[in-house]
Amino acid sequence: MTTTAPGPEAGSDTVAQQGSPTFDSLDPRTGDVVGTHPIHTAEDVDAAVARARTSAEWWAAIGFTGRREVLDQWRGVLARRLAQLVDVVHRETGKPHGDAQLEAVLAIDHLAWVASHAPKVLGRQRVSPGLLLANQAASVEYLPLGVVGVIGPWNYPVFTPMGSIAYALAAGNTVVFKPSEHTPGVGAWLAESLKEVAPEHDLLQVVTGFGDTGTALCKAGVDKVAFTGSTATGKRVMAACAENLTPVVIEAGGKDAMLVDSDADVEAAADAACWGAFANAGQTCTGIERVYVHADVYDSFLDALTRRARELRSGSDSNAPIGPMTMPSQVDVVRRHIADALARGGRALVGGEVPEGARAIQPTVLVDVPEDSEAVCEETFGPTVTVRKVASMDEAVRLTNAGKYGLGSSIYSASRGDELARRLRTGMTAINSVISFAAVPGLPFGGVGDSGFGRIHGPDGLKEFTYAKAVTRTRFKAPLNLTSFERTAAQDTQVATLTTVMHGRATQLPKLPRSLRKR
Repeated sequence: MTTTAPGPEAGSDTVAQQGSPTFDSLDPRTGDVVGTHPIHTAEDVDAAVARARTSAEWWAAIGFTGRREVLDQWRGVLARRLAQLVDVVHRETGKPHGDAQLEAVLAIDHLAWVASHAPKVLGRQRVSPGLLLANQAASVEYLPLGVVGVIGPWNYPVFTPMGSIAYALAAGNTVVFKPSEHTPGVGAWLAESLKEVAPEHDLLQVVTGFGDTGTALCKAGVDKVAFTGSTATGKRVMAACAENLTPVVIEAGGKDAMLVDSDADVEAAADAACWGAFANAGQTCTGIERVYVHADVYDSFLDALTRRARELRSGSDSNAPIGPMTMPSQVDVVRRHIADALARGGRALVGGEVPEGARAIQPTVLVDVPEDSEAVCEETFGPTVTVRKVASMDEAVRLTNAGKYGLGSSIYSASRGDELARRLRTGMTAINSVISFAAVPGLPFGGVGDSGFGRIHGPDGLKEFTYAKAVTRTRFKAPLNLTSFERTAAQDTQVATLTTVMHGRATQLPKLPRSLRKR
């Protein structure tokens, strides 16, 4: 709901300017108002970026040691106030407290890693200059871009944006964060918690609103935008950023598959598939939406999966292990995908068609679904999973790679995990586990194809928010000065001779094809 605020509203997570339009964030379980937030205009966004630009000078100047001190203090605030943060996530997303706590804890762990590893990853490193420029000292370091814009999702409103926010901050940038309109209170809470540690500086600011606010952030002159969301919205973000040649990192949709080999631990695979498909009501970009099972273990796997799925329940009450769908419009997507699968010959062994007006969708296991159906080809983002029998893992790899997405994947195999992982066209693979790669701070997170490009997390995620600065310094006068008009013909001959010695050895000469060799 959008209203016009007569003045500051006590108790709201973000205080609006007098007379400015506002909107409410709602609890998806009850429909109750969780908080009221301003709809920030392009002018508001520009002002936030300007403040961030001023603070960026100080933030970069205090160096790795100073930044680590601030980030470690922030980590302490998050840990001590964990219950408060979890409650905000629970109220705005509808997910159970345990799930909300899990994503917050993982975000805190990433914050600890990035603060301690930034100096090693980004600090100045010596580089060999090579023989031709032996008189030069060469080095490279990675410097902050300045101000980073982050546009975050609603499904994991702490963990996912913190994969950009924490890494951008540790690299020396300040951040302007536009959270989803469904979870603005979480974004405001995060910004306020960092403000407690550095009250005089605008290290992390939040701008709230809808699509126009996000577009304004893309056009506000930030030095990079990190976006997480659907592929369609990611394309619009790229188009808006292109006007100013603003670089972007895009973490878009996924249609992750699990491969279950003939020698897999079937019970463990079924348990992982169940959690990967249904946790967070299936609203996980790296959730399991497809399973390809070797024919030898198909029946036993399907029995184990359906048995577990029938024991689960989605609901709005505190005892439900799965909460309701956070975004109302996503219910229609899930309903359409299930209906299409059933209409084309698929069967629902657990769950089934979604009733009109439903907000909590029951776990659904689909079989005999055509590979060109929506439930297999498009991101469902709900508590559903398709299961298909395959004759071999070669077939499973082919079907997995046939899709347009390439975010994450999972493999259950006792003997072929590494081999199969290398063959999957995905940015990440978990062997004999599910989504574990996201919890390892030192690993990059991102995909290929319609799943986007660029990386967050790990050393790659740190470098994503920097630019490489290469420096050479003359240590002594070069015996062969190659960059001077005073270079002589004799020196050119010396260079040619040296090149032949270095790179023209007989072992480096191309070999004649067998057909041309003398017999």
